[in-house]
Amino acid sequence: MSNSKQIPSRSQADPQYTWALTDIFPTDDAWRAAFASAKAFIPRVAAYQGRLAESGTVLYEYMALDDEMTEAFDALINYAQRKGDEDTRVAVYQNMLAQLTSLLVELNSASAFDTPEILSISDECLDRLYAEEPRLELYRRKLDRVRRRRPHVLSDPEERILAAAGDLSQAPDNIFSMFNDADLTFPDAVDSQGKSHPVTHGTYIPLMESTDRALRKSAFEGLYSVYGQYRNTSAAVLSAQVRQLLFFAKARKYESTLHAALDANEVPVEVYHNLIDTVHQNMGHMHRYVSLRKKLMGVDELHMYDLYAPIVADVDMKVPYESAKELVIEALRPLGEEYIHILTRGLNERWVDVYENQGKRSGAYSAGARVHPYVLLNYTDTLNDAFTLAHEMGHSLHSYLSNTTQPVAYADYVIFVAEVASTCNEALLMEYLLSRTDDNRQRAYLINYFLEQFRTTLYRQTMFAEFELKINEMAQRGEGLTAEALNSLYHQLNVEYFGPDMVVDEQIDLEWSRIPHFYYNYYVYQYATGYAAAIALSRRILKEGAPAVEDYLNFLRGGCSADPITLLRGAGVDMASPQPIAQALELFGQLIDELDELLSE
Repeated sequence: MSNSKQIPSRSQADPQYTWALTDIFPTDDAWRAAFASAKAFIPRVAAYQGRLAESGTVLYEYMALDDEMTEAFDALINYAQRKGDEDTRVAVYQNMLAQLTSLLVELNSASAFDTPEILSISDECLDRLYAEEPRLELYRRKLDRVRRRRPHVLSDPEERILAAAGDLSQAPDNIFSMFNDADLTFPDAVDSQGKSHPVTHGTYIPLMESTDRALRKSAFEGLYSVYGQYRNTSAAVLSAQVRQLLFFAKARKYESTLHAALDANEVPVEVYHNLIDTVHQNMGHMHRYVSLRKKLMGVDELHMYDLYAPIVADVDMKVPYESAKELVIEALRPLGEEYIHILTRGLNERWVDVYENQGKRSGAYSAGARVHPYVLLNYTDTLNDAFTLAHEMGHSLHSYLSNTTQPVAYADYVIFVAEVASTCNEALLMEYLLSRTDDNRQRAYLINYFLEQFRTTLYRQTMFAEFELKINEMAQRGEGLTAEALNSLYHQLNVEYFGPDMVVDEQIDLEWSRIPHFYYNYYVYQYATGYAAAIALSRRILKEGAPAVEDYLNFLRGGCSADPITLLRGAGVDMASPQPIAQALELFGQLIDELDELLSE
């Protein structure tokens, strides 16, 4: 059975379930006109070269110009990327993105002088510029963030070379995206009755959640058989990604790629190591959960394709999209009327692109455009999809509140805090669902779902983070990132994380080749740290009410007006300490005990 009979083309999508990109530009031609106008930024920027220390007014004008460019390119980038993601096969939007990338490289090259010039201004001179131009005070934190990285900024000519190489640095991610989303197709999976089921990025997880073990195994083996055919290509692309990170880290005189990535967000590297170390200290909870899953499923061997199958298989938790909207709104009411008003707007005013269509980008995300955020889903009516909606709207409300509260210079929150708001929404949704059921089977189902969030977020994302750290360390030592080396490392980590009761199937060794986040430069660890923070915040909100809500909303409004550790402390959680991670994992252990008790009755 072909995918085209099951999955509609983009032109067949119901407009009410698609995002309204006309809110950014009414037509492609309007985008092209704005793109043409944006080229004028290059000579405008170049006119300030050598002048930033000339006066407070000149420096202020340049910083304001940077804000103007940020707003202009926010619209250009969001329109082109969102249109491209509607159907990744459409060449016109690929071309738009290519033009935009080239222009940004030109602009980055033209503006490469600014950081060296800002760094060359003495403290005494900068104080004088602030005194001359009071409006410059707005940019004090932004200028301080530049100046704190003085040891890692190069000369003007060297910065121009690195800026010109920016286009090349995006190549591995672009190649992976086109290969994974546009080129790969998978064989149909076959269930225990001999019926075929199409396998796509959007259908894979629902198939893995099936109660039909033959179907799960077929989907699992079929998907990885395709990735296995291209394992050497995938390894070469991932190796290129790691080596470009290493090139830039070395060029900027960082100790490692980890130091370079975390420094950009003002996050100490100890936070990364704390996460991995704390999870390792609590690996017993994960092994116990695997053992319980094996027992409850009644299987002689627990395989990787059994991990997503519901333990409480006779509970129907299908959630159509319209029901999910209502559910999410009700679950998030503890966050107050302002939050619910914005959330309802987003759900009803076409911020969300809901269903899968042919060629559509896989997965889900929120893009925090300044006009308003946009959410991509591939909704299939599962409980997981309802949680994904809550998750992505958490990102969106974070973006919206930051964009509407902070000046342009501080509106973009750093990625370290990016997963906190999204995961807090998920935690509140789970608490809401658990509070509304007194049926033991349904409660067991929900607790297992909660446990799966811990498994897939705290443990799995930490395993991803450890894999990413290790492959970067391998590259730094000069070791080759071959398919065999990557498979071996990935297999070893799965054995360690899942423990003795899990059969680590050889196909899972290839999972690294389908994870887009390995192209995001040390992004995945923040899912785990964000989850731990969100568990703490959600419990404080439910326990303390209005004061905790106000602290939390102030965090969402904060953008990057302070460093992320400080912002989170203001909301009531200290991520410089391993304590939130340890407390979350302690809750994981308690939930395992409750599930075991419920299903033993």
